[in-house]
Amino acid sequence: MRDRKDPIEEAAGDSMDLYDVATWDVRTPLDKVSALIWRVVAGSARLAVVGFAFLLLLGIGGLAALTDPQIGLLTLLSAIPAIGLAAYVYSTDVTSSEPLSLLVATFLLGVLTANFAAVLNTVLRPYFQVLGFLGTAAFFYVVVGPVEEVVKLLAVRLYAYTDDRFDAVLDGTVYGAMAGLGFAVIENALYITRQLPDQGLDMGLGLIGVGGGITAIRALAGPGHVIYSAIAGYYLGLAKFNPGKRGPIVVKGILLAAFVHATYNTTVGIGSALIGAVTGLSGLAPFLVYVVLYDGVFGLFLLRKIQKYRDSYREAHAPPATESDFDSELTEFE
Repeated sequence: MRDRKDPIEEAAGDSMDLYDVATWDVRTPLDKVSALIWRVVAGSARLAVVGFAFLLLLGIGGLAALTDPQIGLLTLLSAIPAIGLAAYVYSTDVTSSEPLSLLVATFLLGVLTANFAAVLNTVLRPYFQVLGFLGTAAFFYVVVGPVEEVVKLLAVRLYAYTDDRFDAVLDGTVYGAMAGLGFAVIENALYITRQLPDQGLDMGLGLIGVGGGITAIRALAGPGHVIYSAIAGYYLGLAKFNPGKRGPIVVKGILLAAFVHATYNTTVGIGSALIGAVTGLSGLAPFLVYVVLYDGVFGLFLLRKIQKYRDSYREAHAPPATESDFDSELTEFE
């Protein structure tokens, strides 16, 4: 998509062949070689990012967590709410159904790019923790929120964004949700792995008793990732179709998603405690109430943006009113 034209092209219109003067397309053998080299270089860069992310996944034990049947079962259970939310976002796409291949690829890339955030969070956390609560809050706003939302958008940008089937602003929301789902799945797997004791558990009551608590907690945390990255994804979609303002639009989406994400991380402990103190609820209940309220507010924000797009799409595609339509309206009041 081109925003600007050279003065010659603007003046000449379609009346002159301006190849290699002010316009360019693949014509000569050298053009073909150049285009091929560019595709290889660009593809290699994407493969390098994916390959590095996969090595990080192996290094932090994420692959082992996903392949262990016990961890896999608990991870699947913990991901059910996030899967349901991502499926709902997918169902709201009023333009066209997104291909399964792009959805799966974005989900898997969300799993892989999450490892960049895991490493950065681990490395930078100690520098903030020495400052107590204020340092922890700063860590959430400066590191966790921005980094995690950026790597989830990276999962969309690496593949789906460049595909011709990403052909509407709202597609960014769908693919952002899928990236958030992938991020939530691997994060849940790692949390569950670290929380379970290093001992053999059968696939029955032992597994449920030990892993049930952390699984429930991660099930409540997962939908947030889908909501945050769907918000950022919407603006990534908006940026694709406004190339002249692409940078600021993407930054706006990241800032919104990162702020909502960091605010959740900062307030969830305090909010849950306050709900418990006021209502007398104990155990997991105050946490559940807080998460439902918080995600509900920003889930509605996301749904309002989706609905506004859907309404505008229907209005733009509505058949124009004809003279007979106005005549029929007048007869009703005769």
